[in-house]
Amino acid sequence: MNDARFNQIPEQALAWHRAGLGAALATVIETWGSAPRRVGSQLAINGRGEIVGSVSGGCVEGAVIVEAQEAIKKGDVLELEFGVSDDDAFAVGLACGGTIRILVEPIGAALSEEILAQLVAARAAREPVAYVADLDSGARALQRDGFDTRFAMDRSGFERETRQFVAIQNPPLRLIIVGAVHIAQALVPMAQMAGYDPLVIDPRESFAAQARFPDVEISNEWPSDAVEATGLDARTALVLLTHDPKLDDPVLHHALTSDVAYIGALGSKRTQAKRLERLQNAGFTSEQCALIHGPIGLDIGASSPSEIAISIIAEMTQVLRKGLA
Repeated sequence: MNDARFNQIPEQALAWHRAGLGAALATVIETWGSAPRRVGSQLAINGRGEIVGSVSGGCVEGAVIVEAQEAIKKGDVLELEFGVSDDDAFAVGLACGGTIRILVEPIGAALSEEILAQLVAARAAREPVAYVADLDSGARALQRDGFDTRFAMDRSGFERETRQFVAIQNPPLRLIIVGAVHIAQALVPMAQMAGYDPLVIDPRESFAAQARFPDVEISNEWPSDAVEATGLDARTALVLLTHDPKLDDPVLHHALTSDVAYIGALGSKRTQAKRLERLQNAGFTSEQCALIHGPIGLDIGASSPSEIAISIIAEMTQVLRKGLA
């Protein structure tokens, strides 16, 4: 449910509901076999049959839309189960079929406008939140604590014993790259494939140019100003590639007092030692300085820009999924 560019599925459902069109959210709550979409994938449907999102890549959407429109009229919450044939699965790029269960929730029924509006507000604020649905009692709630592993793994799930569905709503992943160098050119497409929305910052316009980074957000502001304006949080990775203390150090001063998910800085062990010395002289503790991954990337013997980019993505993933330990 988390794409590199933030999907607008709950937002669209809320807008349709408020416009008087009627709306429902259909969510994949369980899968068996090679299901086309992962648990947590969503489809918004309005009373006219307009849709945003997907629960099966096209395999069962037609049936879901029909059921959802009827549910909108009656205000009924539905649990639907579909088998996806091998032929249909092959059509959407899978080797074999599977089974999916889908929860259909009309807005204003079990899923109230108030809770959906709170969810939309949390998403706009880049605040991780879990939408918890008790399918026996009908209770719905937003929770921010108690699902640490699910948040870390971006993993929604259904608990059969309690019949509780937990939909993890994490902010989309972001990657801020300071230094529009060759490594950045290799890193950007890899990061996009891994689900990150990249921002490339470099005050040198000849480096941070659209021709070198097509279809990527670029900033030619001073890096510390651009990073502060963008903000750093637990779903953001920061990669420093300039080798230039006057560009990197002010950014690090800001990053080390934030809850940014990952900080990596290019340079040799000697460069890293000098960097840490400057930071400690500026008043940062050893514990804060230890948050900086330098030399950047997992030690895989990388030498070319592309290999270094691979090592960076690998290290970012390791920190995101396993933490700093």
